[in-house]
Amino acid sequence: MYRYDEFDENFVRERASRFREQVQRRLSGALTEDEFKPLRLQNGLYLQLHAYMLRVAVPYGSLRGDQLRQLAMISERWDRGYGHFTTRQNIQFNWLGLEDVPDILDALAEVGMHAIQTSGNCIRNVTADHFAGAADDEIEDPRPTAELLRQWSTDHPEFAYLPRKFKIAITGSPNDRAVTRAHDIGLRMVRHESKGPCYEVIVGGGLGRTPVIGKVLHEALPKSELLAYVEAILRVYNLAGRRDNKYKARIKILVNAMGIDAFRADVEKEFQAITAHSNDADFSLNSDELERIERYFAKPSFMSLPLDKQVHTDLLKADLNYAQFCKHNLASHQNDDYTIVTISLKPVGEAPGDASAEQMRVVADLAESYAHDEIRVSHEQNLVLPHVPKAHLVAVYQKLAEHGLASANVGLISDIIACPGMDYCALATARSIPVAQEISTRFSDAEEADNIGPLKIKISGCINACAHHHVGHIGILGLEKGGRESYQFTFGGDHTETMQLGERAGPGIDADQVVPAVERVVKFYLTKRTDDNETFLETCNRIGSDSFKSVIYEQS
Repeated sequence: MYRYDEFDENFVRERASRFREQVQRRLSGALTEDEFKPLRLQNGLYLQLHAYMLRVAVPYGSLRGDQLRQLAMISERWDRGYGHFTTRQNIQFNWLGLEDVPDILDALAEVGMHAIQTSGNCIRNVTADHFAGAADDEIEDPRPTAELLRQWSTDHPEFAYLPRKFKIAITGSPNDRAVTRAHDIGLRMVRHESKGPCYEVIVGGGLGRTPVIGKVLHEALPKSELLAYVEAILRVYNLAGRRDNKYKARIKILVNAMGIDAFRADVEKEFQAITAHSNDADFSLNSDELERIERYFAKPSFMSLPLDKQVHTDLLKADLNYAQFCKHNLASHQNDDYTIVTISLKPVGEAPGDASAEQMRVVADLAESYAHDEIRVSHEQNLVLPHVPKAHLVAVYQKLAEHGLASANVGLISDIIACPGMDYCALATARSIPVAQEISTRFSDAEEADNIGPLKIKISGCINACAHHHVGHIGILGLEKGGRESYQFTFGGDHTETMQLGERAGPGIDADQVVPAVERVVKFYLTKRTDDNETFLETCNRIGSDSFKSVIYEQS
């Protein structure tokens, strides 16, 4: 993993010190809230419904044990003993006092963390495949590129005040686990016959008020040209993007208005200008610089510790949950003696994405003891131990089970993505968390969930779509209608490399009808699938999402 150098450490501490002074001026009344707002947003601080919320950056979703342990300490000392992991691989603390935030930023700086560029109209935290560096389908680890983009974009003077916020996602695998096509810029590693590993550059994706699937801008961009090309994209957007209407200010609106070919022509022109007039050190990725960054992401010293098959087999027979855990929470690793363990933060009836301080410390301990001190945050609001020797799998599972972290539901109906909704967010128009809790409680039976199979439900509490409901197999959008919460359904969304937007079923329904509606949809799917192996999405694509729409409005 990358460790901040002296420049990074000084930069983060200086920003924290500067913000401490700004907070003091706000508390003294020298700054009004309107004057303070742009300053706090530059440091990831939001004023929510009940308190200040701090969004802490987790670059490309990677954490060490000491960092997660520090987050646990912060949650206990200054919050309410838990943190909320988001779909952008960050963590949020929802109950902060303004006077405590400078101390929190100092505590983050102690372990090389910060909240810079987690808000505002700038380049946000770069997200990545949560299995990066471990997945057996990987072409190349994308994290060095993500780190390069982090260094380039941090405090970039030209892109500090873009027309709107700007999000980049990157994956090194053909199986897209980073939702790249729903980002302002998506980067997907591809193999090219003559150029070697290159990036397919996708531009103009996004969800929210106007959901758009990103378009391919460049099919195979050499890695050496990446910085200059991304710079060119940002320059075109910064100059041509709308600033008169924030709802039409995202790059997806610009790409749609210009057309992808015209946008590509402008980017290519700017790219040529950059490469013709810039010093090599500015944009070219020379081999020395690449090697410097890549050294930080060298593979761990993998151990030859095969699984004790007898212990494993005995536990499979004795513990049904362990059998389900192995079936749903494990993924194939590049090394046959290892496995990737996803830790579900979706226990039955609990708020999706929340982890207590105790649970964070447990995961930190496990990472340090058994998993080469690496932890990942997934965009699906779970935690991942990417390098677990199979010989230690039973010990890891048992420790997780002791602390309520062994829910064997990854990818199943209760593994729900949900935004904070109206319980916290000042923008929300409906609740998300209670709806998710009710659905997961209803489908808590492991055998029933296993029979239903892969089914991704995503619930947003407003049109901003922080929970990615547009690309859920079942998407649920909560809105306010006539003073009541109303929930619209979409069907057939797909967040992977074959991304498609779900189709809206029709008018919204009241909150107390959501769970019965989901029950009817699931029952309908089970009667329509061709066999037990056909997934919900496959059935939906085969018979059409329209087939599901009327089921929502049937009377129970």
